[in-house]
Amino acid sequence: MDPAASWREEKRSAWLYRALARAEADSRIAALFRDLAAAADAQAEIWAGLAHDAGQTLPAFAPDARARLVAALARRLGPRRMRPALAAMKVRGLSTYTTALAGHLMPTDPSQVGAGHRGVGGGNLRAAIFGVNDGLVSNASLVLGVVGASASTATVLATGIAGLLAGALSMAAGEYVSVRSQRELFEYQIGLEADELKKYPEAEAEELALIYIARGMPPAEAREFASRLVRDPRQALDVLAREELGLNPDDLGSPVGAAAFSFLSFTVGALVPLAPFFFGAQLPGAAITGTALAALGLFATGAAMSLFTGRNPWRGGLRMLGIGAAAGGTVFLIGGLIGVDVA
Repeated sequence: MDPAASWREEKRSAWLYRALARAEADSRIAALFRDLAAAADAQAEIWAGLAHDAGQTLPAFAPDARARLVAALARRLGPRRMRPALAAMKVRGLSTYTTALAGHLMPTDPSQVGAGHRGVGGGNLRAAIFGVNDGLVSNASLVLGVVGASASTATVLATGIAGLLAGALSMAAGEYVSVRSQRELFEYQIGLEADELKKYPEAEAEELALIYIARGMPPAEAREFASRLVRDPRQALDVLAREELGLNPDDLGSPVGAAAFSFLSFTVGALVPLAPFFFGAQLPGAAITGTALAALGLFATGAAMSLFTGRNPWRGGLRMLGIGAAAGGTVFLIGGLIGVDVA
């Protein structure tokens, strides 16, 4: 790494830590940020020495516009709400916002680190349910809107297919960008951690220890435990990603896979209100049957969401059915008001 660039990174981190400490209402997290600022300043001194040895002249540090903007938003909204932006700017200790400080069970073995950040599975199932639900609501509403505008059967079918493709492609593109961005953030941050772990493992262990101290672990025990963790470079990188950055490597999937999964789940939902048209049914019967099928699908997806909310499945199903009915009814009325016959 370029010593001058690394020096700027550490000085910016120190400046941000102090700004976050002033904005943080929780005194324990504020103290953590102040300690991390001191650690970042110490690491900046290491890079300053390397820059001097390389013949580089370092200017007086001044925070850039991005750092000032993030600090201003943190003051206004609170650091907790700014976690994604802070993670992208090399701010450590963000896992304290996803794990309760009070009553948190501290790990007693390196294999337990990050257990609180690991998912319990079901992420793909959850995404599938939401994707199907989006397809149902959007395409059923689109079909009803065109029917309300007195379109012909062929026009309704063509519009529904166009809505299916547009929605599915949009969902797939959004998922691809989201997962790709998440992976790029992780890869960038873990690359920085790998370089720093080689340059000053003791300093990285101290940063990790500060996080555990903020959670209530005795300082001596926290430092001894952190030192044990960073002895294995591979394990250390995983731990640092979870505990310092608040990133969960287990949650990172394939951008292509996420896009394909999103495309397929949306398509399944969007096909439901179109099914009668594919079997040769004509208006108005095709629209009535398609709407009934979509209503059943909405109730089923609403009930299935209770797997993740713990709520009554009947209530969840009826709520989703009501939301879909409101959306479809509104679009149908708008289509009727427009009253354009495109047959």
